[in-house]
Amino acid sequence: MSTVGSHLIDVLERNRQDEQQRALRSLLARPMLLHTDPAYPLVRKHADALRHWLTRETGWALIVEDDFARLRKRIADHGDTTRPARLRKPAASPPFSRRRYTLTCLALAELERGEAQITLGRLGEAIRQGAADPDLKALGLQFALEERSERRDLVAVVRLLLELGVLSRVTGDEESFVHAQQDVLYDVNRRLLSALLVVSRGPSLVESELSTELATEPSGTTRLSQRLAAVTEAFVPDTPDARNTALRRNLTARLLDDPLVYWNELSAEELAYLTSQRPHIARRIREAVGLIDEVRAEGMAMVDPTGELSDERLPSEGTEGHATLLLADYLASHRTPQPLETLHTQMRRWIDEYRRYWKKAVRESGAEVELCNNALQRLSALRLVEISTDGIQALPAIGRHALGETTITGKTEGT
Repeated sequence: MSTVGSHLIDVLERNRQDEQQRALRSLLARPMLLHTDPAYPLVRKHADALRHWLTRETGWALIVEDDFARLRKRIADHGDTTRPARLRKPAASPPFSRRRYTLTCLALAELERGEAQITLGRLGEAIRQGAADPDLKALGLQFALEERSERRDLVAVVRLLLELGVLSRVTGDEESFVHAQQDVLYDVNRRLLSALLVVSRGPSLVESELSTELATEPSGTTRLSQRLAAVTEAFVPDTPDARNTALRRNLTARLLDDPLVYWNELSAEELAYLTSQRPHIARRIREAVGLIDEVRAEGMAMVDPTGELSDERLPSEGTEGHATLLLADYLASHRTPQPLETLHTQMRRWIDEYRRYWKKAVRESGAEVELCNNALQRLSALRLVEISTDGIQALPAIGRHALGETTITGKTEGT
């Protein structure tokens, strides 16, 4: 083969690898990828190779249809509340609350048994009736669709389904519904709707085997965790090869999905496997996704140099960025859990100290609470702190964000 031919083959191979990496990164960032997404053609082009890698390394399935691609991810921790759903627009939309999540489930149930079109009013009424279920009311759900806040929650759910492509607006406007209860008409994408749920077994199939145990279980949170575990549990044959495959898939999935993995969170079997296979797992992730492994005494993370795959990141500029870094540094210097009230008081001191450089809104009474809580949620999502009833406990990796002596380089009052 000529040198020119060999060079051409190398270029084509690099292009293929680059396209597959971009496609996989897009799926990791947006597991429900609509055909209008710029990355969809790449996912469709390389579907077989992507499906093979994902099945082998993570056990995640990939569905590619004419109008969407769906990566069926399974998270490691069903109790993780640090990455709630958010609307992409507006950019500062609040995270989904427990009530909004419940309304979303009720909405999906109604759409599943409904027609090809639905109005916002009819969907809201069906959700209102579903929310009247005694079990949901006993857990504290209140939704009568009378208050404007309730209509806003309903609209937030609908806009999430619009972003996912489950609904397409035909006519009307959601804001008109909130203020004047004017109706909106939607088309329902039933194929995409059926692809949303990621389970190993249907909920109805596990209900009977759990019913006796759940009937005597007093905790609603425990009942939910048991159901989630039952519908997502994967069968692993009792052979050495099957157990090793399951370990590799679970650890790779965690390294792809979580900000970092602490050694003390792993079972003895998981830790032994990762210790021996870490270079190979990291290399496969690096080649397929472009993440760089970072290993420290307390754990391991796969770091994205571009930051594109991060659900949350530590800001470095502005009031929020400075406040978050100060709080991280403060917590890193304390080994014991810190009461939330103590952190609020400390945040007020920082507001007074840096008031000339921080935005004016934080000077208002009580602003330290929101500023502190937002910073804590960000640190928690990054696995840098643990929030509990005992207080705020710094986790080992927070040490990498400890500050040196702060130097003010310029005045940015009111920004």
